[in-house]
Amino acid sequence: MDEQFREPLNGHRAALGLPPVGNVRDHVYSARPWLAADPVLGPWPETPGLEVVQTGAWTQVDERPLPAGLEAFLAAGPPPVYVGFGSISPAPDIARWAVEISRAQGHRVLVSRGWADLAVEDCFAIGDVNHQRLFGKLAAVVHHGGAGTTQTAARAGVPQVVVPIRLADNPYWAGQVAAREVGAALDGPTATVESLTAAFETALAPETRARAKALGAEIRTDGAKTAARLLLGSLG
Repeated sequence: MDEQFREPLNGHRAALGLPPVGNVRDHVYSARPWLAADPVLGPWPETPGLEVVQTGAWTQVDERPLPAGLEAFLAAGPPPVYVGFGSISPAPDIARWAVEISRAQGHRVLVSRGWADLAVEDCFAIGDVNHQRLFGKLAAVVHHGGAGTTQTAARAGVPQVVVPIRLADNPYWAGQVAAREVGAALDGPTATVESLTAAFETALAPETRARAKALGAEIRTDGAKTAARLLLGSLG
């Protein structure tokens, strides 16, 4: 943690006139941590000796419009499936399989430009776009299980297919999607075209979409405001 975070942390602290931190882990660990995760999507289990304050996810409203070309693609046919894995490299063939399975099941495809080296005929490749505006217009979101992507898709009420690698919190969020039956989750390193096809069938089923929509209505949007109020209250 020191090697990865101490330099940027102390750079920000210096800009605020604060002294440097020698040990990052000791600095950030607490018996009363704040958890910036939605209590419906990622509830914290009771843990003896640890008082967790769950505020809800800290998000900022994104007002950016979608690019005109993307809007035209969306308007030209039924809702497409989005395939994107952020900065994560999925297991070999996963992204290509996802595109092929989407097409085989009659869905158009949006591909994150990071994976545009795929054979993307009849697909629309996109770069950095407003996921808050986009995800609600989709048939499903295929992704790596990052906290932000999972939260945004859940809030949009869209089914998810999560294919994590065994890294950090990705498997956790995949499990939460599966447990709430708002999509399907696979173990990325062991996924096959057959298991991914079955995951698509689960995610694209009408009952899954209904559950995803219902969950989306429960997702909190005030996590950052809640945290700010708690912070200001502790200073008062």
